Amino acid sequence: MARRIAFVLPALLVGALWMGVPHASAQSGGGCQLSGTANFKTPLKNNSANFTYSFTGALSNCQSNVSGAPTAGTISAGQVLAINGAKFQEPIPTGTGSCANGTTNGFGIVKWTNGSYTIIKYGTNSAGAAVALQGNVVPSLALRAVAPKSGQPKSTTIKTTTYAGAGAIGVLTFTPSDPQDCSGSGVKSAPINGFTGIGSQ
Repeated sequence: MARRIAFVLPALLVGALWMGVPHASAQSGGGCQLSGTANFKTPLKNNSANFTYSFTGALSNCQSNVSGAPTAGTISAGQVLAINGAKFQEPIPTGTGSCANGTTNGFGIVKWTNGSYTIIKYGTNSAGAAVALQGNVVPSLALRAVAPKSGQPKSTTIKTTTYAGAGAIGVLTFTPSDPQDCSGSGVKSAPINGFTGIGSQ
């Protein structure tokens, strides 16, 4: 990556985002560092347009006031998951916007290192390099099978087993490797990094 756009969010704004999440409070929860990549099926340009994308990322250095909470995991959206030898499609996130700003909606599936899951229904708002995410943990998510073989299931359901009923936030940065792509062929992928928090009353 040639350059990164630095973005510092004041602690006051982090607190405001946290308080704005339904059902979320400092009473029970935690936070992780997120490092991932978004891939855009329709490249992002300077002009606003509808798009779809997928995302994969690693959650690390997680800290929580919940006893026994996992300290790391992975998160994905719009990906094909391999489960028990079969493949299943996650819901594909959608959005409207450009390199300068936009909104998206989707479902993120967190698989923690202890084997548990957290499913988050989220929305994002971006302006420049800054991306604010808000969402809620949902009980379960049904995934359709991808080209199932004979005897394999046509769908599967993943259930939330960690942080049920919680709210979620993210304070992230969107940093294309070459910002000039926005005025050319478009941004096909970009790193997304920052802080994610999750909690409940």
